Amino acid sequence: MSRAITSGPVLPAHPAPDRHARHAPWPYARLDVPALRAAGHRPQPIRQFVLKTHSRCNLACTYCYVYEMADQSWRTRPAVMTRATAQRAAERIAEHAAAHDLPRVDLVLHGGEPLLAAPAALAAPVDAVRAAVARRAPRTRVTASVQTNGTLLTRGRITALAAAGIRVGVSLDGGLPAHNARRVDHGGRPGFGAAARGLRLLARHPDGYAGVLCVVDLAQDPVETYESLLAFAPPAIGLLLPLANWSTPPPGRPGPGTPYGDWLLAVFDRWWHDGVRRTRIRIFEEVIALLLGLPTATETLGLAPAATAVVETDGTVEQADSLKSAYEGAAATGMSVDTHSFDQLLDHPGFAARQLGLEALAPGCRSCELVAVCGGGHYPHRYREGEGFRQPSVYCADLQAVIRHIAGALHLAATTGRAAS
Repeated sequence: MSRAITSGPVLPAHPAPDRHARHAPWPYARLDVPALRAAGHRPQPIRQFVLKTHSRCNLACTYCYVYEMADQSWRTRPAVMTRATAQRAAERIAEHAAAHDLPRVDLVLHGGEPLLAAPAALAAPVDAVRAAVARRAPRTRVTASVQTNGTLLTRGRITALAAAGIRVGVSLDGGLPAHNARRVDHGGRPGFGAAARGLRLLARHPDGYAGVLCVVDLAQDPVETYESLLAFAPPAIGLLLPLANWSTPPPGRPGPGTPYGDWLLAVFDRWWHDGVRRTRIRIFEEVIALLLGLPTATETLGLAPAATAVVETDGTVEQADSLKSAYEGAAATGMSVDTHSFDQLLDHPGFAARQLGLEALAPGCRSCELVAVCGGGHYPHRYREGEGFRQPSVYCADLQAVIRHIAGALHLAATTGRAAS
């Protein structure tokens, strides 16, 4: 283990605000980034940039991590990213791509609800990045997507997004109204009808359809949830564990056991035995790839370094949005595209910690036989108030159950040529 990983307080590379050190001593008081670099640990460049083009939303989902969880910084941000801020972010992204000779950068337009902007305004940040990258790093390819709740998708918007080369991902909690009871507007009215209409339109444009993200809900039947989503012909489904941690436990967990693992495995067995692969399910494909020793580009599993930065509507640079579930300001870096490069973000203690792989994990995780697949779990799921992010995932037992079950299915398929019954 690197000597830069310490058990006592040291001076971090970026003097962390007292808030960070108080809430999360690991890494903000216990990771010496200069010593880490001196010991030979080199940062990995950022490859995905999330642009918060609109910080407000037309829905008021009761579990939303942006509006309903620990961090409430959205209240003080402008509703819309200005053209000047988008241009400055574009120049910083191009600067980073050129400095690291990146073959590709991925843009994600996010919110809030980014489709609250007009289609032309929505595409403008992507156009700005592409133009800046073409000038500074012509060998770098730029891909773009937008993550939306789907309620504002129309033929016109879908056509405009396709023309701009922006693929569309939709967040939904299942394919039936009952699955989406928590996805309501500010008047408490259900958002499912509008989202379903948008998804049906999107399904007619498969080239621009990125897929559906769905948060696991123990109150819903897993197979019904999965099969109902298939009605919208998603090319991929992302099944997300709720953002929870040791201080804010997962919803609906009755006690010991693996309820979230059981939920996911019910879907896995249906998907694995389907005979025809009707969609990709990312968590299962990622586990399979990691079991086979293949690289993956996920921050939720495995030991690959974090490679995502967020630019808020006011130009502030933050870490992954999911950290907002931990504590107020957990994603904050004190940086802005006006004053900092993305290379400077790489030396921020919070970001550096998420690039350490095995060395960032709790002792029990480092010695676990599943660590190369689990990777300690999603970073926000490791948080404990007053200790920080060096615990096992709050979903540790669930992840172990999922990984072992999928490993067994792979082994049976490899040795007998058939799936388990």
